[in-house]
Amino acid sequence: MAKKLSLSEIDQALLVLPGWKLDGKFLVKKYRFGEFLNGVAFVNEIAQLSEEKNHHPFIAIDYKLVTLRLTSWRAGGLTDLDVTLAKVYDEFYEKFK
Repeated sequence: MAKKLSLSEIDQALLVLPGWKLDGKFLVKKYRFGEFLNGVAFVNEIAQLSEEKNHHPFIAIDYKLVTLRLTSWRAGGLTDLDVTLAKVYDEFYEKFK
């Protein structure tokens, strides 16, 4: 099982995760898209990766705004996997924004 990150480790990770915020046990980010279907395509890429990694974020689609919330339930908070996936999601966003 992955090790839960300390608050100082999370603070360090947030320095390289622009737009991501800590909300309790969650890393949270809102992505805005020019077109509704771009947001849906973005979510589909995240869904594919989530299945491969067996690590699923909370996803809300509100028209052209997609909100992601990440945490690792088994670890009881955030882990390196959450930070890694947040970076990948940001890379995905560049293709669809």
